[in-house]
Amino acid sequence: MTDSRFEAFFTGPARDFLLRAIDLALDEDGPDLTSLAVFSPEDRLAARIVAKQDTLVAGLPILPLVLERMGEAARCRAVFFASDGDAVPDRTVVAAIDGPAVTLLKAERVMLNFLCHLSGIANRVAQAAAALAGSGTRLLDTRKTLPGLRYPEKYAVTVGGGVNHRKNLAEMLMFKDNHIDRAGGIPQAMAALRRAYRGRMEEMPPVEIECRTLEEVGQAVAERPARIMLDNMDAPAMRQALAMVPPGIETEVSGGVDLPALAAIAALGPDFVSVGRITHSAPSADFSMLLKETTAS
Repeated sequence: MTDSRFEAFFTGPARDFLLRAIDLALDEDGPDLTSLAVFSPEDRLAARIVAKQDTLVAGLPILPLVLERMGEAARCRAVFFASDGDAVPDRTVVAAIDGPAVTLLKAERVMLNFLCHLSGIANRVAQAAAALAGSGTRLLDTRKTLPGLRYPEKYAVTVGGGVNHRKNLAEMLMFKDNHIDRAGGIPQAMAALRRAYRGRMEEMPPVEIECRTLEEVGQAVAERPARIMLDNMDAPAMRQALAMVPPGIETEVSGGVDLPALAAIAALGPDFVSVGRITHSAPSADFSMLLKETTAS
């Protein structure tokens, strides 16, 4: 299955992390001793993957990768009736796979775990993005992801209509409270950064500064970072803080944001709002694999 968005996202390290996650999932299951006892190597099954709710689809291109990592892709035939990003109704068949019985039975749970989890994230992101519709505020994810699944989860965020924040610690120079407190303040933290990367600042990733108070916002504005984050501020403080930030510096609201609060936050006019719940608390979508024995080839 070829999906341009999937292929564009999963390149370089992102693809390596995805393949390692698939390999780990297959290794976790070990050999399917039950299926090996009941089915012969010649037995084949026809599988249909069916949505059991109205849902967005995210993760379908992972299914053939599972077969590929098992070394069984050449012995299987797959047809897809949906693409990532499609909204499908309950009982929609999104894919059909024909292959050796022992292969499909071992692959079944790994395939469904990825598809259900990523589609669930896409659903939650779409709900949050809908609350921001019509505003200039964009939805950001966070690094609050399951260990080893950061890249698939962040891919699902893009399928649902969100925007990725930094995928790793090296993609942005981000001053959080611990850095600022250790340095003695925002000016001191920025001075430490310039000393550490003297002569290389133009090569470094953009700088974001997390601010807890209006005083810190003023200090951050003086440093001209790429972005200022307003952390755990109430609405009046956010309104004042946003008015202090000049054009040319992006603004982000973060800290305990839930879906019902999004519309009110967007009305204040920040560029971004980051929400950990879209990944760490997204319920899985419901898909199942229906299997039927076919004539041995």
